[in-house]
Amino acid sequence: MTKTLATCIKATLLTVILAWSLWSAVVFAQKPSPAEQAVTAAQKVVTANRENSDGYNQLALAFTRRARETADTEYYDKAEEAVARSLELAPGNFEGQKTRAWLLLGKHEFRQALELARSLNKQMPDDLLVHGLLTDANTELGNYKEAEESCQRMLDLRPGNIPAFTRASYLREIFGDIDGAIELMVKAYERTPPLEVEDRAWILTHLGHLELVAGRTESAEPVLQEALKLFPNYHYALGVLAKVRSAQKKHNEAADLLKQRYAAAPHPENLFTLAEELEHAGRRAESASAFTEFEAGALRESAGWDNANRELVFYYANHARKPAEALKIAQIEIARRKDVHTLDAYAWALHVSNRDREALEYVNRALEVGIKDPEILARAGVIRSKAPATDSAAK
Repeated sequence: MTKTLATCIKATLLTVILAWSLWSAVVFAQKPSPAEQAVTAAQKVVTANRENSDGYNQLALAFTRRARETADTEYYDKAEEAVARSLELAPGNFEGQKTRAWLLLGKHEFRQALELARSLNKQMPDDLLVHGLLTDANTELGNYKEAEESCQRMLDLRPGNIPAFTRASYLREIFGDIDGAIELMVKAYERTPPLEVEDRAWILTHLGHLELVAGRTESAEPVLQEALKLFPNYHYALGVLAKVRSAQKKHNEAADLLKQRYAAAPHPENLFTLAEELEHAGRRAESASAFTEFEAGALRESAGWDNANRELVFYYANHARKPAEALKIAQIEIARRKDVHTLDAYAWALHVSNRDREALEYVNRALEVGIKDPEILARAGVIRSKAPATDSAAK
């Protein structure tokens, strides 16, 4: 993409954001969120007819939306109960199975989600959202060719649809086309109804992230601020804005934002980021306490799919200085999936264990995908600099 086109995209985005920001601040003040409204509506459907499986499918989807809004995993448990009731009333019903696959993705059980999505795809080859499920599961597992094919199928089935644009944007990012990813996410934003404030805030947050990956902190900040105006205290936006502050060397401000995020979404991976930022800010006692709490929480969930294992690898490698523990956790994850982020973590665990020849193999596999994440590139540079002399060609 040319520089002029990238500039036009950003100008268009800011124009669209400003056009809606004042209006949305007035309309949505003190009103239930979109997911809360969806839950209430679905509960009314269920109450009116407790033998109708469709009502329970609607309720399950509403609970998954609420889980994303709040980062509260209890909503996934509620959604699971609703799906179970739907499948009890109508065994094998297609919409219930799709919702179950969506739940598996939300709980990070990617292999099971992929198996179910493949089965559903055989039943209904042209179902748009089943191709979305296939795209998501394959992306998380590192099957990027298959993910790209499913995403393209979504665009072929219904050109211009929002779910395909957001997925295509993420794949573009993974493949290193940051401006292309921004272009697609802008299109998704323009097509998202104004009433869907959380969806719009999520898109704005991802746009802020993409601007930050491109090194444009001055462009990232206003987009993230608008996301927080649209959906106050939004945990995703707080996390990315904290990265902006950290890049600006405002580490105390970054740490305070991450404290807000952890209060809203108290998961171990969020505590790890907070502990690192407290360390950067020179708040050693707070950082040490946060790291200790993080390690305990991350270890408790390390055997499950929804875990903080990648963060645990970097904690053991860079902070606790326990390379054997870092490698042990990395081996668990690399056996489960081989996306670029897991390849990166595994390569780093090998590096701190003085196994740089093996580390080079895995970091090269990550870079071959095209990823331009600055942290991954920095670690790759260190590993390549330590590669044995016989690997000079790879260097």
